[in-house]
Amino acid sequence: MTYTTNEMMTVAAARRLKNGSVCFVGIGLPSKAANLARLTSSPDVVLIYESGPIGAKPSVLPLSIGDGELAETADTVVPTGEIFRYWLQGGRIDVGFLGAAQVDRFGNINTTVVGDYFSPKVRLPGAGGAPEIAGSAKSVLIILKQSARSFVDKLDFITSVGHGEGGDSRKRLGLPGAGPVGIITDLCIMEPEAGSHEFVVTALHPGVTREQVIAATGWAIRFADNVATTAEPTEVELTALRDLEARTAAAHGQAPGEA
Repeated sequence: MTYTTNEMMTVAAARRLKNGSVCFVGIGLPSKAANLARLTSSPDVVLIYESGPIGAKPSVLPLSIGDGELAETADTVVPTGEIFRYWLQGGRIDVGFLGAAQVDRFGNINTTVVGDYFSPKVRLPGAGGAPEIAGSAKSVLIILKQSARSFVDKLDFITSVGHGEGGDSRKRLGLPGAGPVGIITDLCIMEPEAGSHEFVVTALHPGVTREQVIAATGWAIRFADNVATTAEPTEVELTALRDLEARTAAAHGQAPGEA
């Protein structure tokens, strides 16, 4: 089956979510990847959303954390305060799955503004629960499309801390957990280098060249000594993803591909 770069990105991200793990899910691309994992490789993953649903099993992708589909399909729903205090700050979240508008070489995230904070070019959706997820989850996965505008040498605003300034910066900040362990894009997979915690390319998606990745990165991106090639999406993965998108489009009155 043929597939798009967006489908490759979503499938590659879904594969990173281990079966049985407890995942705090962000809306958008993270939710799509997490739910694809639930429908394919990780049927026993526990999806938690900021608004309180635990064990959500939506048949369509939620429009927001307040989408009734999440509560209706969850094993239980608890107050938002319990989600953060008991589950997240209590060390019970295995993976935080986040998106970003901008990310830097150390996995720090910007979802606040593009440009000067007091006179921005673009005012973004904001932090939500992302800073707490990035700070307290045992590990963090980041998913976004790759371009020199989104993969920047210096963030316009640090909304959520990844590995800070690199090295032992995260430890010095007193943040628990491993921080970001993977950035999955439509071109490649990046992972933090041991010691420096700078993200380097560890896998290229099929047909993608190093030159494409370099051109789509705002810093001098480096490559691991042994760069793998991401396995192509299987028919099962693509069928599950496309069915999920089709159901979502129909439920939300969207055109195909907008889900």
